[in-house]
Amino acid sequence: MDSIDIHPRALREAATMILEAGGSGPDEARIVADHLVLANLSGHDSHGIGMLPAYERSLSNGTLNPNQDVALVRDDGAVMMFDGGMGYGQVVGRQATAAAIERCRSTGVVVAPVRYCHHLGRIGTYGEQVADAGLASLHFVNVVGHQALVAPYRGTDARYSTNPICLSLPGSNAQPPVLLDMATSRIAHGKARVAHNKGEEAPEGSLIDHRGRKTRDPSVLFRQPTGALTSFGDHKGYGLAVFCELLGGMMSGGRTAQPEHEMEGTIINNMFMIVFDPDRLIPRSAMEHELAALVAHVKASPAADADEPVLVPGDPERASRIERADAIPVDAESWRQIVAAGDRLGVEAGRLEAVASAPPR
Repeated sequence: MDSIDIHPRALREAATMILEAGGSGPDEARIVADHLVLANLSGHDSHGIGMLPAYERSLSNGTLNPNQDVALVRDDGAVMMFDGGMGYGQVVGRQATAAAIERCRSTGVVVAPVRYCHHLGRIGTYGEQVADAGLASLHFVNVVGHQALVAPYRGTDARYSTNPICLSLPGSNAQPPVLLDMATSRIAHGKARVAHNKGEEAPEGSLIDHRGRKTRDPSVLFRQPTGALTSFGDHKGYGLAVFCELLGGMMSGGRTAQPEHEMEGTIINNMFMIVFDPDRLIPRSAMEHELAALVAHVKASPAADADEPVLVPGDPERASRIERADAIPVDAESWRQIVAAGDRLGVEAGRLEAVASAPPR
């Protein structure tokens, strides 16, 4: 069996069961489960429920702290600094973003780094949170706490991680929000994991083996000696990844990927977030007109392939949510790993299988 189709509601229920078994209260389990399943719905399986085995490992080694609230550690008007206390990133990141949105109403712009979060998940979620509030944002994230995954441009071994960035602008009645959410590596580590679990090859140019040679075999990331991911756009993605370290890691008061810091075998995210109110710069009507006109202009370019029209950032996620509204495909190996993680936390495999196979309600 290559994959199974699971209704989003059932997938949320299964994830919630595992998260509660790991010590999360009902509200936290719901928030994290909703975040993970939304990632799957958006087409980003790398950041979806397939992350649950990694969370279970962090719970087991004591590096993930359930039921944490974000702490405001510096408050200086338009500057707010937060500490996540190694709580679930989906919770503490959401709380920090909500606080930044509220402050931005009065200050017009907020610089709001947040450090020491466990996995923040799909960073686009926070860009969407800001855009839904009618504001705009920039997010620079680094990833530490475990072995490096990405080789620097012209390098042959991993020195840092996938370091995502996200940029978002609010939409209007005529145009949905425009949101760019991407890793600075050619593919996210989770996408390599999914390809490995499916027995598929990774995209051309996205991997090197432990000798620095190009390969499409994702297993090079999951055996010793390990290979590495490569940066997108060669020196361009690499340059952005370095700034994710310097802004997300350093300027948050967290840490960067340099070797003085301990690797605890966990996921630590630090995020440098800027939230601003477009209305403080130009009239909302002017922004909405210009945004819609620009999007229409670029989409009017004749498609090189009639089956693949020109898109703008945010379109692929919206299309995927429609396509997967009734069924999310989960590859068999990822589901096996999820069930095994649940079993280690005390959730019987039969309960998860029953939830996953139940008809939609």
